[in-house]
Amino acid sequence: MQKFSHYAPVVLRIGISLVFLWFGIMQILDQNMWTSLIPKWLISLSGLSAVTIVLTNGIAEVILGIMLAIGIKVRIVAILLSLHLLSIIMELGISAIGVRDIGLFFATTSIALNGPDMFSFEYKKQIN
Repeated sequence: MQKFSHYAPVVLRIGISLVFLWFGIMQILDQNMWTSLIPKWLISLSGLSAVTIVLTNGIAEVILGIMLAIGIKVRIVAILLSLHLLSIIMELGISAIGVRDIGLFFATTSIALNGPDMFSFEYKKQIN
């Protein structure tokens, strides 16, 4: 089984990118479904409506999810997504959703620590 271990980083990177893509697309398609998760302080601080925040977040998650899937700026994208997850965890606390996001946070942080894997666009660009 050791011969397959070099596939682990790409499997993790693609899997996590699909999670962000799914959530991002869902937010773009139906902002109202997600507005209850937007903290009141963020609405007050930003001056934006909850719908606008959800839509902006969804677009950002789709863009970053695509970048992660393709393997562009892997470390930077994974750090941004990890920080995003950390902000969600801090807002939600230890709950069913919060604990799930803790797992996603550690997986995304692992990608950031690993950086581009041998199947990422960024890695292939470095060796050429």
